[in-house]
Amino acid sequence: MEIEELLSSYANGERNFAAINISEAQLSGVNLSGANLTRANLSLANLSRANLSKTDLSYAKLNVARLSGADLSQAKLSHAILNVTNLILANLGDAELVEAALIRAELIRAELSRANLTGANLNNANLREAKLRQSNLSRANFSSADLRGASLIAANLEGANLQGTDLSRADLSSANATNAEFKQANLSFCNLSGANLSGTNLRWVDLRGANLRWADLSDAKLSGANLTGADLSNANLHNASFVHADLREAKLMYADWTDANLSGANLTGAKLHSVSRFGLKTEGIICEWLDLSPDGDRTQICRFSPDEVRKFFHQTLPTIQIIIDAPLDHESHILLATAYYKIAQKYPPLSQPPTIKVSHRRTMLTFAMQSDSQLFSAAFAAILPLADSEETQKNIVRFLQTLQADNSNILKPKEKVKIQKIAEFLTAEVSQTFQIKLMKPTLNIPKKLKFFQAPTQTVLSNSSDQTLPLYNHPHFGKHWVKSSNFVDPDEITAIESVTYTLPEISIISNFVKNFPHN
Repeated sequence: MEIEELLSSYANGERNFAAINISEAQLSGVNLSGANLTRANLSLANLSRANLSKTDLSYAKLNVARLSGADLSQAKLSHAILNVTNLILANLGDAELVEAALIRAELIRAELSRANLTGANLNNANLREAKLRQSNLSRANFSSADLRGASLIAANLEGANLQGTDLSRADLSSANATNAEFKQANLSFCNLSGANLSGTNLRWVDLRGANLRWADLSDAKLSGANLTGADLSNANLHNASFVHADLREAKLMYADWTDANLSGANLTGAKLHSVSRFGLKTEGIICEWLDLSPDGDRTQICRFSPDEVRKFFHQTLPTIQIIIDAPLDHESHILLATAYYKIAQKYPPLSQPPTIKVSHRRTMLTFAMQSDSQLFSAAFAAILPLADSEETQKNIVRFLQTLQADNSNILKPKEKVKIQKIAEFLTAEVSQTFQIKLMKPTLNIPKKLKFFQAPTQTVLSNSSDQTLPLYNHPHFGKHWVKSSNFVDPDEITAIESVTYTLPEISIISNFVKNFPHN
């Protein structure tokens, strides 16, 4: 069919031109919107600025065709062959490109928002500054492609291949890239905030200066990755692998990297305010100094020797242990669970239920905390359902007052100032929890239940595995036979009634000296 005949038929309402062969045709600016061009041969054709919106080009051949500035919005191009095709500034918004071949295609500044490119092959394609917002790119092949400055906001890249791809300064915020392949890709200064990168292969990737705030990198593989100056604040890094990764001066404030592997990683200058250090693998870690300041402004610098580094990155989980001198019965168990549910509504750090160990003599409640600085305020709230709450809470206040008013000569002046600042911070935290006391009547715990009236011990354990007995009821274990040991309820068997006194100031100071504080 000649070009004139095609255009005349289209003008007269004909739309079916399936399998037509018009390779090398000059169709610049032509209108073929809504036409059926399935399996058509348009290789080397000039279709620049053509209107092909809603056109069916499924299985069509468009190799080396010129489609610059063409309107292909909502077009069907699934299984089409567009290798080395010029699609610069083309509009492919909402187009169907399932398993299309776009090898070495030119898509500079092309519009591909909401397009479906599932399984498409874009190997070595040029998509500089292209828009792929909310596009479906699952299982697509972008290996060695150029996506510099491209916008992939909320795009679906699940299982996609981006090995060796250049995504520098691209925007992948809120994108889903679970189980994608990014090995040796360039993601420097890329925006990945809120992106889902769970299980993604990011080995040897360049992530210098990248924005990964609130990103999910759980189970991600980042061995050998360059994260110098990257922002991983509030990111989920659970079980991620950072073996030999470069994290120098990276922002990790409030990130969760529980069970992460940091073997051989370099964290010199990293910002680690409010980052827990539990369950980490740190063999061969390199870290000369860290920034622990709340704002990452280097106002709290910690310098380490090699031995100190290992100790710093091997925290234990801070816990509150409340030992009740009575076994837990079913009715009390229900009331206790209800009470802690109500308390957690007012005090979120106790939203995780305690682990409960019950013997025929004792009950041990263990609350795991995320930070040492929560221990005193959380203990203030955790003791509330029990009769010993008032005395325990008074003791907490006494502990902090003792730290603030320390007049001993045990500590050096600089150490004393530091401890007093920590005490002021902890006091402010506890003060904000004071309203919890008003909740006690609403817990509706009957006084007849012996479990809640039983004597208690409260013991704090910090992240350095140091313990601090916070309160011990004078009659705790009075009816048993041996001396007490708070570690195991089955072995807590004290007989003597001893009035509780505060530990020495040096013991309390040593317990809190490494607490984070604003």
